[in-house]
Amino acid sequence: MIQAVIRPLASEDWNIATALVWRVFLRHNAPDYDQEGIGSFLNFISDEHLRLFCQLDEFRMYGAYLGEHLIGVCLMRCGGHVSLLFVETSYHKQRIGSELLAYATEEAKKRGMEKLTVNAAPAAVGFYEKKGFVATGEEQIKDGVRFLPMVSKLLCKQADI
Repeated sequence: MIQAVIRPLASEDWNIATALVWRVFLRHNAPDYDQEGIGSFLNFISDEHLRLFCQLDEFRMYGAYLGEHLIGVCLMRCGGHVSLLFVETSYHKQRIGSELLAYATEEAKKRGMEKLTVNAAPAAVGFYEKKGFVATGEEQIKDGVRFLPMVSKLLCKQADI
């Protein structure tokens, strides 16, 4: 099993991170989307506001690194919404996504959040269910992007709060 180091994404890795997300999206998620959805997703990850929100600490992006090589990313909005959890295809099924989500969960707990939410892509629903997320509604389509809204309550000990 590979042991990646999870840490806040280095600012110089921003373009590498969004390229990783796009590559993995095209391979694993795009088949579930129409052209509008694919375009909406590309617009989201290409929007300079996304980078700005990370620089302003409104969003936090974490990276999974093997040495200096970025192999996975996870974006978390400060309100506890997980977004852009992507791992290089060659590292799937090696717990990298689980490690990224665990890191984001710990960061959320430190900030006093009681739950995490995610709009899970159809291909990722099973992963999130295994991590304790449950659907909060029916599958939705917004701007061509298909997702299932899900939530996971964070089990914080009283001493952690």
